[in-house]
Amino acid sequence: MERKHMSAFALYQTIPTDAPPPAKKPSLQVAQKKKKKKENGVSKIHKPQFKPEGKKKRKKLLNAAQRDEKCEEPTELQQDEECVNGDGEDLNALLADLSKINNSRERASKLFQWLINPIPAKTFFKETWEKKPILVQRKNPHYYKGLFSTAEFDRILRREDVQYGVNLDVTSYTNGKRETHNPPGRALPFTVWDFYESGCSLRMLNPQAFSSNVWNVLSILQEQFGSMAGANVYLTPPGTQGFAPHYDDIEAFVVQLEGKKHWRVYNPRTEDEVLPVLSSPNFDQADIGKPILEVVLEAGDLLYFPRGFIHQGDCLPDAHSLHITVSSYQKNSWGDLLQKLIPAALEVATEEDVEFRQGLPLDYLTYMGVQNSDKDDPRRTKFFSRIESLMKKLTNYAPIDAAVDQKARGFLHDCLPPMLTPEELASSVQGAPARWERGQVMDAGTQITTQTRVRVLRAGCARLCSDGVAVHLYHTTDNSRVYHKEEPKSFEINAEHTDAMEFLIHSYPKFVTVGSFPCDSAEDKISLAELLFERGIIHTAEPL
Repeated sequence: MERKHMSAFALYQTIPTDAPPPAKKPSLQVAQKKKKKKENGVSKIHKPQFKPEGKKKRKKLLNAAQRDEKCEEPTELQQDEECVNGDGEDLNALLADLSKINNSRERASKLFQWLINPIPAKTFFKETWEKKPILVQRKNPHYYKGLFSTAEFDRILRREDVQYGVNLDVTSYTNGKRETHNPPGRALPFTVWDFYESGCSLRMLNPQAFSSNVWNVLSILQEQFGSMAGANVYLTPPGTQGFAPHYDDIEAFVVQLEGKKHWRVYNPRTEDEVLPVLSSPNFDQADIGKPILEVVLEAGDLLYFPRGFIHQGDCLPDAHSLHITVSSYQKNSWGDLLQKLIPAALEVATEEDVEFRQGLPLDYLTYMGVQNSDKDDPRRTKFFSRIESLMKKLTNYAPIDAAVDQKARGFLHDCLPPMLTPEELASSVQGAPARWERGQVMDAGTQITTQTRVRVLRAGCARLCSDGVAVHLYHTTDNSRVYHKEEPKSFEINAEHTDAMEFLIHSYPKFVTVGSFPCDSAEDKISLAELLFERGIIHTAEPL
């Protein structure tokens, strides 16, 4: 697994940075206040010592955040770039353009291409995905502008119910020690910015719950991955490091939004840590060897690394860092599917095949098991042969489609709800004209006929699944922006409607008339369409 430490240019053929080598990271002095005990005997959370010079850092940071909210007059040489990329106009314009694309899968493909541009997505998934890190340096600090900013971070703290440990972590890593400094309760700006100016990093755990653009981007990308797309935002003070070296159990896209950060990435230490099932504990520097990639990310740059690659990032003394890590593919391996498939296959095989129900040898405990593993006994060979035969036979009873549906139900539960485009809003139940006006209800009812043209809201927003007794339709349209805040959304579909539901799902992205549903009667067709419309699963070609 060892690979020689090379420059980013030599190893990944990316554009080299003109920045000088990063300065040695100064130690972060996070002095702890004396322990105080509450009246009930519970120890008070430790908070780093306030530093007077931190006020300057905070003022500088907040001033920069406020500047993000204003569009400065560009110089003549910057005119084209600034007009396209000024204060989030680039991302908002991109999202507006994507909303006009008729197919949500195509929308997801184009957004992912924007994320990793100029690397072709096909090349990325063939040569890089799950295999090695890759770096994109753009020399364009505005490329990701509008995705998230320190100004939005501050706005969220002021206006939203951000809770320590749930939505926000306060961390530090100094002298080889990683600490979390979360007090209980709501994270208010007064305390959060005090932590920051004392040298602590801030990690927002679910920015999609508070930021519309992050929600929009992730809800689109989840269709590209076929797996939940999540994100964390990291704000780090100059000259500090918030986290110890570690590896994760997700595919990570580190998007540098503001400032710059010094990153080191290391190979998995052993084959057992390649594409790991779980994230690692914190490592000591002596445990991880030499980095295979060392780079300073600047605003507009992207760093990708697969799960299992150890990484650490620290801020240089002259700038803060704000980045967002977009993640996916947690627990989405063949092994994860087989964990659902094999128990189900064994249950079916035991029911249907007498060979699986035959009793074990009377004396098998005398020659099998760890204490007998060194025995040279022909009965052991025969026992292993029988197990091998049964394992091969087990595949004949594997309910593969049912196991895939079980995985799909988990994915739909993980998913963010779709963020509707203006056209989708106007033509769906969320934008229906029913209202109270002039002392009475106006425009109530769906007014769907056999001539109404409809389609599912998004390619992956609904899925038919059977538990062997009934067929249920699972969907994402009522999901929360907070991960697993609510139970999976589903309802039973009448047996006579399953063909029509399959027809609708497979017709996407085309609109089809309600009259074309393969149901027995016009009444059944309209009844199903009204149900799906009221649940927010379909929308109409034209507003009702």
